[in-house]
Amino acid sequence: MRGQFSLLGEKRFGPLFGTQFLGAFNDNLYKNALVVLLTFQSAQWTTLPVELLGNLAAGLFILPFFLFSATAGQLADKYDKAWLARLSKILEILIMGVAAAGFWLHSLAWLLAALFLLGLQSTLFGPVKYAILPQHLREEELIGGNALIEAGTFVSILVGTLAGGLFAGTVSEPWWIAVGGLVVALLGYVYSRGIPAAPAPEPGLRINWNPLSETWRSIAFARGDRLVFLAIVAISWFWLYGALFLAQFPAYTKTVLGGGEATVTLLLAIFTVGIGAGSLLCERLSGRHLEIGLVPLGSIGLTLFGVDLYFASPVGLVGTTAHELVALLSLPAIWRVLFDLLMLGVFGGFFIVPLYALVQTRCEPSHRARIIAANNILNALFMVVGALGAAAALGAGLSIPALFAVAALGNVVVAAYIYGRLPEFLRHFGAWAKRMCGAAK
Repeated sequence: MRGQFSLLGEKRFGPLFGTQFLGAFNDNLYKNALVVLLTFQSAQWTTLPVELLGNLAAGLFILPFFLFSATAGQLADKYDKAWLARLSKILEILIMGVAAAGFWLHSLAWLLAALFLLGLQSTLFGPVKYAILPQHLREEELIGGNALIEAGTFVSILVGTLAGGLFAGTVSEPWWIAVGGLVVALLGYVYSRGIPAAPAPEPGLRINWNPLSETWRSIAFARGDRLVFLAIVAISWFWLYGALFLAQFPAYTKTVLGGGEATVTLLLAIFTVGIGAGSLLCERLSGRHLEIGLVPLGSIGLTLFGVDLYFASPVGLVGTTAHELVALLSLPAIWRVLFDLLMLGVFGGFFIVPLYALVQTRCEPSHRARIIAANNILNALFMVVGALGAAAALGAGLSIPALFAVAALGNVVVAAYIYGRLPEFLRHFGAWAKRMCGAAK
């Protein structure tokens, strides 16, 4: 039986994977390079405070997901998704031209406009990448396909973030950042040319260009099926949970572990490896079919290892200078922290992959892209609310390890709500656990 990695060699999946991977990589390359550049050279670009610039950049990138996801969902239901994927790559190439102009003109406004437009391009591609999978993959391939997309996305985010920081710190002229982004965008367009046609499920759809009314209508489509809507709520909670942890890594490294930039990179890498491993294990654990019993398993791990990270966080490591990574790795307490982060990622993969496959297979094909657009809107909303909540909690004096514990306990509340409304998740979990125990004997 062929495994999920064989899909990478298939024309019906490989080009889509490459297009998605390079797109996520480019988004994070440019975004992080710009943030690093503005952080350390802000006086050359603006008089705004550095802290405001970082939050402004993050907000501008995510804003299009609120404004245009509903429109993107309509377009993906009305037009061929392969054509839309190629169009999004052409837009990405043009956006890198805007970024190059910003560097050349030394204009912060142009650079931030390019960041906003990259968010818009990602918003356009978002419904395409998930709604196209059921058109090109068989039912038994959906878990593997979603697993590869999720694993690839997190790896590309990590590599793009690291590459962006490296670019900003090493190039002699900042416009080389735009040149690098242009090369990646061109390569992404080449990959997109290989995506097979994915005919529109509703070509006669009349586009509603009002983003507010269409957003509510897209959410209403999702709410029409309780299982689909609660799966979307669970997906959005996962993005809030994961984003909350990721956002604290730099401060956690500095104020709790007493480490430097290399330690931050290690934490990001460990968490990313965990997500990738957990996502890819889903195919084997589910028997190549949609198994929603893995979702409660993921919930359990997200809570247990989130709480354990609170207890594992060492005390007394912070000094006047940052510890070298090698010195930190000689401490047993650090390995417990790394193990917790790895397992958080693994169980996060168990949680998220079946949920995406559930949404894809359960919703009506004619509305699939619009429902996925509703998912993207709620994902963005949850992440913003999570960021504001975390900032408020930390501002009130809560420590970062305690914030992790609160989020993990919040996961219990969310899980109880979802599984209380949909007991079939727990029934499937019990049946799956029984099969696993029987197979182990």
